[in-house]
Amino acid sequence: MEEIFNSLKIYNFWEKQQPKLGFIRQIYLERISKFSGNSLVKVISGQRRCGKSYLLRQIASQLIKKGIAARNVFYINKEYIEFDDIKNYRDLDQLIKKYEQIMKPKGKIYLFIDEIQNIDQWERLVNSYAQNFAREYELFISGSNSRMLSGELATLLSGRYVNFEILPFGYVEFIGIKKLEKNRQSFMEYLQSGGLPELYALPEEDMKLRYTASVKDTVLLHDIIQRHAIKDPKLLEDLFIYVLNTVSNIMSINSIVKFYKGKGRKLSYDTIANYLGYIEDCFLIHKVDRYNIKGKDIIAGNVKYYCNDLSFKNYLYSGFAHGVGYMLENLIYLELRRCGYKIYVGALQNKEVDFVAQKNDRVIYLQSAYLLADETTIEREYSALDAIQDHYEKILVSMDEFNFPNRNGIKHVQAWNLSEYIS
Repeated sequence: MEEIFNSLKIYNFWEKQQPKLGFIRQIYLERISKFSGNSLVKVISGQRRCGKSYLLRQIASQLIKKGIAARNVFYINKEYIEFDDIKNYRDLDQLIKKYEQIMKPKGKIYLFIDEIQNIDQWERLVNSYAQNFAREYELFISGSNSRMLSGELATLLSGRYVNFEILPFGYVEFIGIKKLEKNRQSFMEYLQSGGLPELYALPEEDMKLRYTASVKDTVLLHDIIQRHAIKDPKLLEDLFIYVLNTVSNIMSINSIVKFYKGKGRKLSYDTIANYLGYIEDCFLIHKVDRYNIKGKDIIAGNVKYYCNDLSFKNYLYSGFAHGVGYMLENLIYLELRRCGYKIYVGALQNKEVDFVAQKNDRVIYLQSAYLLADETTIEREYSALDAIQDHYEKILVSMDEFNFPNRNGIKHVQAWNLSEYIS
């Protein structure tokens, strides 16, 4: 344990060295800091390599800048090989006690546990420390699986945790890192790249391709194939590719089964459903239900999928036909999700509205179009929003160089300006 503790020093703020903080993700820092200073467990979830570790260190650094003693902040990342011997909750408990014995922190202790799902029975440690009345702790934990809160922890900590989903860099962060102007050109550059943070440190396209492939392979292998003892790894990757190349298309499990049957592969409904669920759990894709705008209820069966980051499409499977309009729709979905909206695909009689976005009392109907190039396109895109009879906000998003005037209460927004309208 002494050797492990010495390794721990490297990654903490206790001595003169400053752990790397990366690009400061202000939107998440502000969102999470509002919940700081209480006993709620702060859960940071999201896809591997989307920046969760950097964000945890940024939160820790922010606390220290606000006056918290550095020795009161404990950080560990279970993905680092130095901590391979921390296998279960008892091992971690011993390490924390060793830290307290040596560092002698006074007052509240802030525990940052990164990729906590790699610690066996981690729920027991979190539950114990979160309600420790002998000593005050505040916990920040991260994980790469959306189901980490669906089991025992959710039951044990009912009402005593708050979850924050972290996405790869959005467009506003992209231009902040690259020091670009907010305009069509920079938005197109972002659309043709992606938001995985490490991409911006790689100067060559081949390096970006290899890195993106390694992220995809790591998630599929470690988070799905090994964890769920997948019997058909080839099918798992094929399904991921299939979803990437049918983004924004209405589909169902039955339609996927039929697609593979047409190619001579007999697959069961349950197998497809389970594999898609595993991919979704790891944040690689997001499923969006259809919503009956008039009836105000969910339409079962058909859904749409969107990918968590366009880099997978752009660097790994760019040879498949996939128009800019579909990619734009994917980015709009991610921006809505980044801003905290619950998102549906809108259905109204024989028309479809790309997104019904809800947050608190705010409802926005959004339609996406690459370019409003002619009267036929303009009529088609506006007519879906025109058909909605209520008085919630209606926005048409496109990549046109100039703004169209409001039409029947429908606001036209250029894609690169969307965040300021929905945030």
